[in-house]
Amino acid sequence: MEGFVRRMKALIHKEFLQLFRDSSSLLLGIVLPIILILIIGYGISLDVKNVPSAVVLEDTSPLAQDAVSFLNGSDYFSPTYVTSRSEAEKMLIDRKVSVIIDIPPDFSTSLYEGRAKVQLILDGVETATAMSTQSYVESSVSSWLMKKGLAGNGGITVSARMWFNDANSSTWFFIPGLIMLIMTIVGVMLTSVVMAREWERGTFESLFVTPVKPMELVLAKMVPYFCVALLGMGICLVLSRFLFEVPMEGSLLAVILISMVYLLVALGMGLVISAITKKQFLACQLSLLISFLPCLVLSGFIFDLRSTPLFVQGVGQVLPFSHYLVCIRSLFLSGTDMGMLLKQGGILMLYALFFVGSAFGMTRKKVE
Repeated sequence: MEGFVRRMKALIHKEFLQLFRDSSSLLLGIVLPIILILIIGYGISLDVKNVPSAVVLEDTSPLAQDAVSFLNGSDYFSPTYVTSRSEAEKMLIDRKVSVIIDIPPDFSTSLYEGRAKVQLILDGVETATAMSTQSYVESSVSSWLMKKGLAGNGGITVSARMWFNDANSSTWFFIPGLIMLIMTIVGVMLTSVVMAREWERGTFESLFVTPVKPMELVLAKMVPYFCVALLGMGICLVLSRFLFEVPMEGSLLAVILISMVYLLVALGMGLVISAITKKQFLACQLSLLISFLPCLVLSGFIFDLRSTPLFVQGVGQVLPFSHYLVCIRSLFLSGTDMGMLLKQGGILMLYALFFVGSAFGMTRKKVE
């Protein structure tokens, strides 16, 4: 028994020493849970807050203004009062607001007759946000009616209309984001793991004895994976159109071009990860942590970032995923907005230059 205890103490001591010397194990065991709980805890929210709203008061009477007073100071809405319906619609098309609340000119006179109407126009590109916003407005209007003692008068009819998603289908909302997620996984993980495997086996370093330059090596590695990822994107586009019947209101050429730029970003990230780690296992874990998880939680794919704390919104805007998602969703559901595409595409191009340039800089013709 004494020998058993002595051997176990020695083995456990040895394992602890090995654990402390292996930084990747400490990273996965301590740092990863902290990062996960922070990202998921702050990044995921089913609540909808600070929804940018355009309020059109065609009836300027005190009663009509009081009917939408629930918007002021509310955590759920960030209202902007405009003077005309056309101005509000332009703001919705430009994605400056997500909902239009239109009070018609006969609201006050119709209210006591029980036939007053309030029209909602919702941005169907963000289906989950639109449905929650509609519920908030309807419940707020009902509460106002009860407060005024008008609930038994027939009340107010809230007429909702969804723009850019006439079918009111959540599939239309999720498919563009799913394409982004697939391209991210393929671009980052495939490149980082495959390249790290070559670093591990020494086959990549064996090319260093040839006259080939590091830049040529990196470019040669990128081209096949770029083609594979582009083929995968093409398959996703075909399936989204013919299997899920998701419309494409914008230009197909614009979808392909912006996706090619984003693929350069994803491939560049994978190359940087592989150059830093040079280990398959660690490269796989870092790919999940740096690309997949933020892409899922912090891009606006599932959850509206406006409902999260400001610093989470800031992180989401810094990451390239959210910029590509804005482009792909708009192109699928609302049409080609050249101003938005040039702005977001320019940001993605800067990311592509940064990551690919960093990969070039980290690849040296020397054996470590």
